[in-house]
Amino acid sequence: MIGSERCIAVIPARGGSKSVKLKNLHDLGGKPLLQWPIEVALATPEIDRVIVSTDHEMIAEVAEKLGAEVSWRPEELASDTAIVADVLRHLIGDLRAKGETARYLTLLECTAPFRLPRDVTECLQRLHAEGLDSVATFTDAHLNPHRAWRLDDNGAPTPFIDGAIPWLPRQALPRAYQLNGAVYAFVIDALKPHTPSILFGRAGAVMMNRERSFDIDDAQDFAVANALLAAGKVPLG
Repeated sequence: MIGSERCIAVIPARGGSKSVKLKNLHDLGGKPLLQWPIEVALATPEIDRVIVSTDHEMIAEVAEKLGAEVSWRPEELASDTAIVADVLRHLIGDLRAKGETARYLTLLECTAPFRLPRDVTECLQRLHAEGLDSVATFTDAHLNPHRAWRLDDNGAPTPFIDGAIPWLPRQALPRAYQLNGAVYAFVIDALKPHTPSILFGRAGAVMMNRERSFDIDDAQDFAVANALLAAGKVPLG
């Protein structure tokens, strides 16, 4: 809890994945990918419930063994085209119908495994203390948008941002950030219907370093992440 307000953590983990079969159960550092966010959620003192949203029996079984609850999502919310905001709205409706009074929800994606409990705590504390609607974790952008290009129909390149000068030294460019997908936190009743965004209203940002802002999508990402862990290159202390 934060003050007198309850908080739930939701970990979306559907069974389908085109890049890696059952990606959420694939090994990372000697444990299934799903275990990383569950362990962080259980170790975050502000979180009262840890819920895995899934459509797959094996994922549900592993989640429950690791100490999480399971919420079954309908088939239409387990497709490649389903958006996480709709999954959350479905889950929130079910929880409210069963009497859950939590004010805050934090979303922890399996594909950003190197978050720490302190990252979740910082997001929730900012959300509560500053009266924000939503907070998310960010890191420095991999590519500064002032160095991005577009190609017209004839293949001619022009700067993606009108007026940008891609040739400037890095230090002379405006600093740019990107969402790293590790933590999203928001006021449950502030989530609007029909919007795809889970960063909305009066929003805040919590920074994470590049080393822990690792996103896992395919087999190559797993190989790199496992190599970094084995070499002690990910600062998880």
